[in-house]
Amino acid sequence: MGIESGGVGRRAVLTAAAAAPLAAASAPAPASAAVVTGPGRPVTPQPPEPELRRALREISPARIEAIVRKLASFGTRHTLSVQDDPVRGIGAARDWIFEELSRYAAASGGRMTVRKQSYVQEPANRIPEPTVITNVLATLRGDEEPNRTYVVSGHYDSRVSDVMNATADAPGADDDASGVAVAMELARVFATRHLKATIIFAAVAGEEQGLYGAAHLAAQLKAAAVDVQGMFTDDIVGAPNEAGSARVVRLFAEGVPSSETPAQAATRQSVGGENDSPARQLARFAAGTGANAATGMDLRVIYRRDRYLRGGDQIPFLQQGYPAARFTEPREDFAHQHQDVRVEDGVRYGDLPEFCDFPYIARVARVNGAVLWSLAQGPGTPKGATIVTSDLTNDTTLRWQGGAPAYEVVWRETTAPDWTHAVAVGAATTATVRLSKDNVFFGVRAADPAGRRSPVAFPVPGA
Repeated sequence: MGIESGGVGRRAVLTAAAAAPLAAASAPAPASAAVVTGPGRPVTPQPPEPELRRALREISPARIEAIVRKLASFGTRHTLSVQDDPVRGIGAARDWIFEELSRYAAASGGRMTVRKQSYVQEPANRIPEPTVITNVLATLRGDEEPNRTYVVSGHYDSRVSDVMNATADAPGADDDASGVAVAMELARVFATRHLKATIIFAAVAGEEQGLYGAAHLAAQLKAAAVDVQGMFTDDIVGAPNEAGSARVVRLFAEGVPSSETPAQAATRQSVGGENDSPARQLARFAAGTGANAATGMDLRVIYRRDRYLRGGDQIPFLQQGYPAARFTEPREDFAHQHQDVRVEDGVRYGDLPEFCDFPYIARVARVNGAVLWSLAQGPGTPKGATIVTSDLTNDTTLRWQGGAPAYEVVWRETTAPDWTHAVAVGAATTATVRLSKDNVFFGVRAADPAGRRSPVAFPVPGA
């Protein structure tokens, strides 16, 4: 990159200090004070650490195949299907998922707990009568910051061509036994390992009828003041369906936040940030930790909340103000989702296991595992990040709440898709950079001594 006045490639001088008044010129600098001179180093992907590599190698395509075929064997998993039949319907699937996750949890030394989160959904769109909807949750409690939480989910309900048909066979292999298998296999692999923060491995219901299970889960977490710093739904991750795409998975991430208030919109419109929502920062982090030789995959980040005419379980989390994104296969085969099982004009329709690519699902699970591990083992996203706008100046001052071992200020050109430069500021909670906030975007991220970093916090204007 060329060196241009005012650009991110120019030499920058940065000063950082704890947010404390300067009593006198001779007073000693606070312990967290730092003075850094230099252009900043390039931002590079975060490589997987050895224990993560070992965990990813344990993810089994054969186990994933067994989960997908077992879920398909229940005939239908329609949200309105029978709940008290031991072998058919959503109730049988629910109970099997619970038992399987409980078996994984037995190896966790008490750190993983499994429960059925049930509620009665009153009549609403696609719910003609009061219906019990149950999410099955395996929670692996963090050792150090248990309230800092990350969620990975798939939905275990299924459907056919008629979304209200609760009796026809609806195997739902790709949509979405594949995503449930990702969450379950990660629960099995992670159950024996210690993490700093908490991960919830969720199999949710009611998605096809209107995202009901995920909406209930997100609302319950919000009501309990759980600090959900990232959520991923894996929905339709069963096969690449396109030559040359066997090692690609899409990640959908919204721009303007679904939870944005009118006041927040007015601020964004004046200073920018349409491409800097918490979901976009989560997606950038995912791309930097999930695409590598250990996962065998590339991430294609899509700057949209979801596909045209479609939606997924990340949306209720976005509406609650949580960062969330959706993993989906690179090219969908619409003959094998939301279809009655049949043969028509020589074409076989239906969401059947034989149309799934189980090694591909395992690679998607490795991507999820790499990202979740990096999130839960690393420091949390900084809170309260602001950019001082009280004075006209060509310098830029950032402030944030402390608590992490160290922090880094990052920046990029306003037209760049990802962060390009970073500079370490130690344990500082205030940093002044001799680059104009009018010309580039700034952010702040936490770091730890092992080289782990958090997603970036995008600052809002403040004093």
